Amino acid sequence: MSTRTTEPPFMATRTAVVARASDLAAAVRASRRELTIAGVVVAWIAAGVWLDSYASIWPQRALGIVTWIVLLLILRGERRDVRAQVAIVILVATAVEYTASGWLGVYTYRLHNIPWFVPPGHGLLYLTALALGRSQLFALLRRPVIFATIVVGGAWAIWGLAFAPRNDAFGAIVYLCLLRFLLVGRAPLVYAGAFLICSYLELMGTSVGTWAWAPHDASGLLGVGNPPSGIPGAYCFFDAAALAGFAGLLALVDGFGARLRALPLRARLALR
Repeated sequence: MSTRTTEPPFMATRTAVVARASDLAAAVRASRRELTIAGVVVAWIAAGVWLDSYASIWPQRALGIVTWIVLLLILRGERRDVRAQVAIVILVATAVEYTASGWLGVYTYRLHNIPWFVPPGHGLLYLTALALGRSQLFALLRRPVIFATIVVGGAWAIWGLAFAPRNDAFGAIVYLCLLRFLLVGRAPLVYAGAFLICSYLELMGTSVGTWAWAPHDASGLLGVGNPPSGIPGAYCFFDAAALAGFAGLLALVDGFGARLRALPLRARLALR
């Protein structure tokens, strides 16, 4: 007669914890590039906003050039579709910047311009969100990452409505947009990554005065925090545009390239 030995409960718990830790370590190793991208961008944001807080116009423009270099260096290791997504984000976000800041005055940069680092900065933000969202680490922690994003973002929105020094109804509304992206969007982990990196950027930038949000939105009806609590939800619209539009952009580029190659050599040289 055989006897079956059962593992004591505490041993079973210990085994499960060890296995989970092993899975996490493996996920971190597999996510080395993605975490490196996030680390580089986090460090550059901290350095950039600090340097900009002391910079006049030409040093600020130099920061913009360096930001472009950082973006292009990271993009060298990315696939063609990711580069197309970054291009879409830069185009859409830059148009929004000139509308929301330059025209409507919803927020204002320190030197009352659109700094040169803003367009490539949006590209870096998207790359970070995408890198985190595609990482093995986020995939392993999918449920807690999404849940934590919802809870932290919701708590921040409630604080902005009920307890902040100035009312932040606008932040609560854009938090609802973030909530929608997290619950039914095509890439919720990318949007969770956007929440992390964009919240960090906004808190850093407003704390040192790189930019400041107006007390009310353009209509004058909604209070706005500095920064708005749910502002990562607005950044998610840029991310969604990139994810939805990159295939069309690549098809357009490929079609133009095919037509160009079909031209006679003399016509191609004339185009140059």
